[in-house]
Amino acid sequence: MGAARGVLQAALLLAAAAAAFLLVSPAAAAAVNSTSATLDNIQPLSTLNMAAARVAMDAGSAIRASPELLGTNGEDSAWVTVNFTTPAPTDGHWIALFSPADFDLIMGGKQSSSRINAAGEDEAPAGLPIAPIKYKFANISPSFMSSGSGDTSFLLINQRYDYAFGLFSGGKDNPKLVAVSNKISFANPKAPVFPRLSQGKGWNEMAVTWTSGYNVDEAYPFVEWTMNGKENARARRSPADTLTFTRNHLCGKPANAEGYRDPGFIHTAFLKNLWPNREYSYQIGHELLDGTIVWGKSSTFRASPSPGQASLQRIVIFGDMGLGQSDGSNELAGFQPGAQVTTERLIKDLPNYDAVFHIGDLSYANGFLAQWDQFTAQISPVASRVPYMVASGNHERTSRDTGGFYGGDDSHGECGVPAETYFRAPAAANRGKPWYAADHGMFRFCVGDTEHDWRPGTAQHAFLDGCFAAADRKHQPWLMFAAHRPLGYSSNEYYAREGSFSEPMGRTLQPLWQKHRVDLAVYGHVHNYERTCPVYENTCTAAPAAAGGGGNGSSPAAAYTGALGGTIHVVAGTGGARLRGYAGGEWPQWSAARSESYGYVKLTARDHSRLELEFIRSDDGEVLDAFSITRGYKDVLACAVDACDPHTLAN
Repeated sequence: MGAARGVLQAALLLAAAAAAFLLVSPAAAAAVNSTSATLDNIQPLSTLNMAAARVAMDAGSAIRASPELLGTNGEDSAWVTVNFTTPAPTDGHWIALFSPADFDLIMGGKQSSSRINAAGEDEAPAGLPIAPIKYKFANISPSFMSSGSGDTSFLLINQRYDYAFGLFSGGKDNPKLVAVSNKISFANPKAPVFPRLSQGKGWNEMAVTWTSGYNVDEAYPFVEWTMNGKENARARRSPADTLTFTRNHLCGKPANAEGYRDPGFIHTAFLKNLWPNREYSYQIGHELLDGTIVWGKSSTFRASPSPGQASLQRIVIFGDMGLGQSDGSNELAGFQPGAQVTTERLIKDLPNYDAVFHIGDLSYANGFLAQWDQFTAQISPVASRVPYMVASGNHERTSRDTGGFYGGDDSHGECGVPAETYFRAPAAANRGKPWYAADHGMFRFCVGDTEHDWRPGTAQHAFLDGCFAAADRKHQPWLMFAAHRPLGYSSNEYYAREGSFSEPMGRTLQPLWQKHRVDLAVYGHVHNYERTCPVYENTCTAAPAAAGGGGNGSSPAAAYTGALGGTIHVVAGTGGARLRGYAGGEWPQWSAARSESYGYVKLTARDHSRLELEFIRSDDGEVLDAFSITRGYKDVLACAVDACDPHTLAN
């Protein structure tokens, strides 16, 4: 009976996993945004040709995972050791992690109740497959090819369901399931996990978002929080709202088919009336109907400075990170090769910055939704401590016939739904059109959404005009624009070939930047680092007072003083996606610095008269480029080309 059950479980596992995971064709790869190379857009899970898979249970093959019970002390992640053996080892053997582990689809029959999703809906009609969460080739274990036995470790996170591993032969093109492991689960699969902060609707408000398996009809979500360092400070509780999404919210495959996975419930609580620059402790939790409380991890954060407040203020900005894998699973090392090292550098650098702006292309899940849980786990050490603000990128939003500005299907059916649910931009008036303003002391950020039209006459253009105009430059001298696609200047090869040196039609915002004297515009999308001079209409409008240095933070590569006369544009799509070069030939005269390195931009302001920017390499923390701006308020007001306020000669 045990052997029969194993064969049955194997058959059901394969039935659940037998997706049409066909290799992305060259034509399909070419259809995605033309600034992205084919390799950047092929999610490794999509290269598993499970449509050709079959059950070939081998009595001599076995796979086992241990320990079977995880998170007994409240951990939300755990290492699992997988031991496997097969009598005829090849380099085409691989191990895949599946969840849920109860693949009890009846061939052509009715789904069991265990396939009802968290929202109470039937999410997987009979015969519809699901993707593995991750995989490795068996020869990652050094002894496998010689002995037929090996072991490896996987890092599992609490994703609300149990797990099982499958051992396959035949490579990715002709997979055969030869063994299935025992089941593994977390002690409380529904536990609240992976809190992530974002600035609320105002500067003195913090939003806390997290994921759990609890709907509001079985537990009430909340955050308990208190001010640190204040005698007799009482703990307060803020209730959270609860959202989820289903297959029907998504716009195409694989997101609403083989890549779909129940997202659980996403909760957000708002902590209000915070004191500027004060440290707070908080803990996410759920109160069950019997009064029992299930707690998540506790953490701390520092509230934002009030608008205009002069203090040490440091902001990190980058785009295009993706999902790293510290356990070496699947081929993400080639898909987003810098994601892990950038995440690790951000964790090490955590005491030295106050907020993060991740400006698009967040997880690169590309329609395989389990990757979103994996991504929130990856950034949780950072996002649970400082506001993690996001912008929408093409890999989050672009989907055909869904109201976006671009065609194509870079989101692979997601059409913004997972990103806009897992991450909150509370200051945005509409989650589906996530442009917003954020004040942080002496900084004002106006964050655009390049997946929706930004041109004159649109709602976004009107918003940006108002956002820039609302900055009180006496007290908030540093005015920033951030968005995913480079709307300003980039010498990326595609842009150069088009002759635009920017996203086509991008510079329709240039009159706004000039009118409002925007200091800095930062973009992702292009996977390199590039900085311009202060520029307007392809012409440098200011020269640095000093040049040289820039390495190791010894001195800035450029030091600008006085009025800029234009905007400095920075491309920083260097969070982890495969790096890119630049157009050949002579540099455009506005291109001041370049680097093909993984890293991030850090802005530092200590007072109202000096701003510093550094580009920090992820590998070693070295500063590869730096510049400073030193000026007074009169320099902000100074007349510039096409930016002179009307005036009279009368006394």
